[in-house]
Amino acid sequence: MEKINRIFLIVLDSVGIGGASDAKNFGDDNPNTLKTIAASKNFHTPNLAQLGLFNIDGINFYGQEKNPLGSFARVVEASAGKDTTIGHWEIAGIISERPLPTYPDGFPPEVVSELEKNFGRKILCNKPYSGTQVIHDFGQAHEATGDLIVYTSADSVLQIAAHEKIVPVDELYNFCKIARKIMQGVHGVGRIIARPFIGKFPNYERTPRRHDFSLEPPAETILDALNKKNLATIGVGKIQDIFAGQGISRSLGVNENNSDGMNKTLRLMDENFCGLCFVNLVDFDMKFGHRRDVDGYAQAMTIFDVELGKFLSKMRPDDLLMITADHGCDPAAKGTDHTRENVPLIIYDKKVRAGVNLGTRKTFADIAATVAEIFNVDFKTAGKSFFKA
Repeated sequence: MEKINRIFLIVLDSVGIGGASDAKNFGDDNPNTLKTIAASKNFHTPNLAQLGLFNIDGINFYGQEKNPLGSFARVVEASAGKDTTIGHWEIAGIISERPLPTYPDGFPPEVVSELEKNFGRKILCNKPYSGTQVIHDFGQAHEATGDLIVYTSADSVLQIAAHEKIVPVDELYNFCKIARKIMQGVHGVGRIIARPFIGKFPNYERTPRRHDFSLEPPAETILDALNKKNLATIGVGKIQDIFAGQGISRSLGVNENNSDGMNKTLRLMDENFCGLCFVNLVDFDMKFGHRRDVDGYAQAMTIFDVELGKFLSKMRPDDLLMITADHGCDPAAKGTDHTRENVPLIIYDKKVRAGVNLGTRKTFADIAATVAEIFNVDFKTAGKSFFKA
């Protein structure tokens, strides 16, 4: 077997494949993101089907491939959560026994007081809110007073929105850094997010200068282990932000959209490197899952499938592709929150055996364990490698 030199790990953010056994403990009633979007007229994913997506255990709502080209598995989240940060940490080898804090009633008075004291500005909103609606509802007051719009969501986040003419972007980033230092320990939210916007009421628009300030991973990840061996660890999309830069040797930056992320990845395929390229495609979650847009989500999957075809045609004999997800976000579910779901795993290269059903894996961390085995690096994780399964 030819040695594998490059692994491309693509996370389809929120593409779950059915409720986890403990989904009700997380407030979810039988969610299934993939089943929901597969019923849309906009859904067409022949490349994913050919690799074995619909051959995965538990997927019985779409035609199976007779001779799938890839190997495949259903993967269960072992961590106590259903958010982006914990999901990616587990993919990278860390199982989190406690969920990150969320604030369905807003941040408590002691947190607000500490933030305002360190900001030197008052806070507006302090509730879970839609990111577009919050600037509509509080933007005028923000412009009049200079107070910062601070809000949260169902995720473990603290978000700060500010008009770029009132608070320049660099200053907004500095407020986020201040908040990151405060939000530690019991209030250690997964991400502090800068949300700059422009325009005039009622036509405010968020800009692409969003930036995430993440909680540092609590332990070493597979990225750190690869880095120690001088192997490449390249992040595409918000990977750099999710891991607070820890273990990342190079970042290609936040994507403008999924297609931008795939184009960056396709260009990277022309480079010579040895190691891991870790890709996050967030549109599925951010633009369609949370907004409960079934047809938009389905269309995004269709577009990704076309780009996947381009990726497959450029693969070298020493490349390995893994496709997975970090949680669910069923666009047919109630509310706007993520959904606690199992996720898909597809593995493909041009040399390894095809059509192997790897069954149901007990943790996302099996991915990290497999990467460690392929590159022969020392890495401790509860995950089990499936490379020779």
